[in-house]
Amino acid sequence: MKKLILLAVIGLGIVSCTTQKKIRKMTELPKDWKHNTNIYEVNIRQYTQEGTFKAFAKEMPRLKSMGIKTLWFMPITPIAQQNKKGSMGSPYAAADYTSVNPEFGTLQDFKDMVNEAHRLGFKVIIDWVANHTGWDHVWTKTHPEFYLKDPDGKFHIASGMDDIIELDYKNQEMRQAMINAMKFWVQETDIDGFRCDLASWVEVDFWEQARPEVEKVKPLFWLGEFDELESPEYGKVFDASYSWKWMHKSADYYKKDEPLQELKDLLRQYSNIGDTSMRAWFTTNHDENSWNGTEYEKYGVITKPMAVFSATWNGVPLLYSGQELPNMKRLEFFEKDVIKWTHTYQVADFYKTLLDIKASNPALRGGDSHVTTYLLNTTANDKILAYVRKNGKDEILVVLNMSKEPVNFSIEDEHLSGTFRNIFDKTKRDFSNGKDFSFKVSDYAVFEK
Repeated sequence: MKKLILLAVIGLGIVSCTTQKKIRKMTELPKDWKHNTNIYEVNIRQYTQEGTFKAFAKEMPRLKSMGIKTLWFMPITPIAQQNKKGSMGSPYAAADYTSVNPEFGTLQDFKDMVNEAHRLGFKVIIDWVANHTGWDHVWTKTHPEFYLKDPDGKFHIASGMDDIIELDYKNQEMRQAMINAMKFWVQETDIDGFRCDLASWVEVDFWEQARPEVEKVKPLFWLGEFDELESPEYGKVFDASYSWKWMHKSADYYKKDEPLQELKDLLRQYSNIGDTSMRAWFTTNHDENSWNGTEYEKYGVITKPMAVFSATWNGVPLLYSGQELPNMKRLEFFEKDVIKWTHTYQVADFYKTLLDIKASNPALRGGDSHVTTYLLNTTANDKILAYVRKNGKDEILVVLNMSKEPVNFSIEDEHLSGTFRNIFDKTKRDFSNGKDFSFKVSDYAVFEK
């Protein structure tokens, strides 16, 4: 029998005790709920025909029953009109950091929605676009010195996106204004954190400055759009980060028939980061859906196995508006393009099962050093991804068919034993009496000990 491959690796400390204490104090917030949470990205513009906070609020009880814990709202600030894309512009080209996009409603509407979300038990985070603004942001008039300039004195256009201009983080007054704007939303609306757009495009020392300052108001959850394998220094500030390399590699694996072993090697790299921060795992989001295709375009027959992975691997699951349908279309980014809700929500129960077990089973806690994740050896290592996660007496076994064909296989590992319950069909299985499987295309299984 081959031994389990241990993925949790303890790194050598290379920072001073003083620095470690600062980092530890920073990453302790917001205490325990981040380890069990999931995140649902809300595209207010496309969620309902009205495209308002009030209209979305009516959907929150349904999302609560589906097991959603944290609501992430795409940018809610007004959209700059100069050089805007399409007829409606990009939500990521802000015209004012401390106002609400009138397309969505009023500041009071947003406050009311947050209050109702809190009453239902949700946490609420908002998208924060710190690297750049739109061309006619109020600061371009009141504080043009806040911006980077080209040699000809014109505002510097952000890389590859001509509807936005970049801010100058060498300007200390601008930094403080940005921090004050973030504080505004916490103080005025009682949000619970931020999803920071293109976080690694902003100097890391700004986030190191901003987080403790903003958290003088209350403890917050910070999700950064960066991959910690590429920007490890940012992981010391944020609670969770993106897994871009995984997303791109897994899409290439499916479309280009690349070796599954390369995905497993990449998972080892993520695991080596440790548990002072978490990774967010997803099969789609607003960028992916609009520009690279739906999850079904990217992953085909392994879409559901990939979703199971996202909910059960070490980290935090991230879902996008409409995945519970499922949504089979690319949503327009700069135009009104409402999700085609059918009100059947065919995938909602699937997600509810996963999100409930993620929230309730200690073995699925993300970013918790008490949890150990093991990759299991099978007789079909080129087609099957199998792993077990353990926290004391609690264990979760996950088995996924990552191939485009049926697979008969066995798990070859003496450490997998005892009776488990399949969380989907509720059947029990004693793995002491055999570890053989017969999987069809798209099959997956999650067992709870």
